[in-house]
Amino acid sequence: MSTLLSRILRALEQFHATHPWDHNAHYHRWILRQLPRRFNNALDVGSGSGDLARLLASRAEAVHGIDVDCTIVDRARELTAPAAPVTFTVGDALNEIPPGPYDVITCVATIHHMPFSDALTRFRQHLGPRGTLVVVGVSRPQSWSDYLFEAAAIPSNVAMAWIKNKGRKAPRPASMTAPTRPATMTFADIVRDARQALPGARLRRRLFWRYTLVWHQHQAIGVTV
Repeated sequence: MSTLLSRILRALEQFHATHPWDHNAHYHRWILRQLPRRFNNALDVGSGSGDLARLLASRAEAVHGIDVDCTIVDRARELTAPAAPVTFTVGDALNEIPPGPYDVITCVATIHHMPFSDALTRFRQHLGPRGTLVVVGVSRPQSWSDYLFEAAAIPSNVAMAWIKNKGRKAPRPASMTAPTRPATMTFADIVRDARQALPGARLRRRLFWRYTLVWHQHQAIGVTV
């Protein structure tokens, strides 16, 4: 049985190596639906190649992206039109966030690279009075239900890879070239710490091994899961 499982996992790895697609970008349009139609400024933490920052610029007067990786920041600048209201900075999001406050702060597949509670507190400090924080993150599976939830995403993941690549082999997107790190916190840990840092935050498990967190600065009570 273990040999069969190993073969299946190797086959999946080979398939996704030749049919890559960005699981984080899958949530970009969902992120926009959590935000006002227009806002003044936005901060994208862990901006990578800048895909989300450029999308936010369709609604914002100004967008700033920050990432610790200088190579991916250079790539983001290359991909961004000179006239776009988007700037990118190499820096540590906990200590080098450009002065706000911001109407919108987004953080996609990045917060697990930082001390979780410290990051949420820092983001909260940089939000405007009615600002919105949206996090798309990854968690570490622990229970059988965690593993079953992740396994349920495999067929959909294969289908999406095939559809997005039109069945052909494809190069790795620029957005997937940034360094990655495995998650260390379970979803239960994340909910617990979010309750303390951001009263009223909304957290939910998502397909493709992600969870989402949405919080508005004016919220004050409860965390729903």
